[in-house]
Amino acid sequence: MMNSKTKRYNLSDSTIRLVEEEDQFDFLCEGFDSPRARMSCGHVVTPMSLTKWCEQLLKQGEARFVCGQSGCDAEWSYQEVCKMALLTPEEMKNFETTMALNAAARDPNTKFCPGCMTPVTRGSSSNLYVCCQLCSAKTGRSFGFCWQCLREWKGRQPRSDRCENDDCHNSALKTLRECPEVKIQLTEGVKGCPSVRACPTCGSLIQHTGIGCTEISCPRCKMSFCFGCLKSINDCLTDDIDICPNGIAPRQTSI
Repeated sequence: MMNSKTKRYNLSDSTIRLVEEEDQFDFLCEGFDSPRARMSCGHVVTPMSLTKWCEQLLKQGEARFVCGQSGCDAEWSYQEVCKMALLTPEEMKNFETTMALNAAARDPNTKFCPGCMTPVTRGSSSNLYVCCQLCSAKTGRSFGFCWQCLREWKGRQPRSDRCENDDCHNSALKTLRECPEVKIQLTEGVKGCPSVRACPTCGSLIQHTGIGCTEISCPRCKMSFCFGCLKSINDCLTDDIDICPNGIAPRQTSI
């Protein structure tokens, strides 16, 4: 059984362009034991060197895979990366999860289509149905997926609550709806505030313990905002830092 430590190209695989050249992505000179192959951009890899390079890109917060060679800004499709890196099912699951998180941190209106793993932008915040043009063109039929559960769409649309896939629900919205209230100690007048808020920029959930003030910095996207009124800190500035002048924003009902 192949694992990430023994990944090798099959010499009889005619769909891979094998070459007798140096592995250009073995940056640490680890000498991976595999035949070499040429990527679509022309540069040479082994399954392990490509896997490690793509993992590094994901760790840096990237959601796309770009060649790391000098002067080459070619972008590889996820399908090419899966094939040329010989990604295992576990690796694909980890890649796809991290790609989705990184994409959300960069642009909360972009997610990856479950059919082709290309980034798709949501057209309307009130409709969970999203059509992937690439999959639609490939299949010859309209292909849509659910923005919430990230599976192929089932049921009527448009809908703003859920699709008809089993267990399609937004646990984050349930948390926002049912979390207890908190009194923020260092900010006068801030009482009855939900203890969990979604970052207004990236949607990441953030909990306030009541200790400190209302100024919060999102650990994902680094935006600073007021936990009480949900406005950016620049829009919530006041001469008296102990008072939030905008009042408490109601519980969030969408992300």
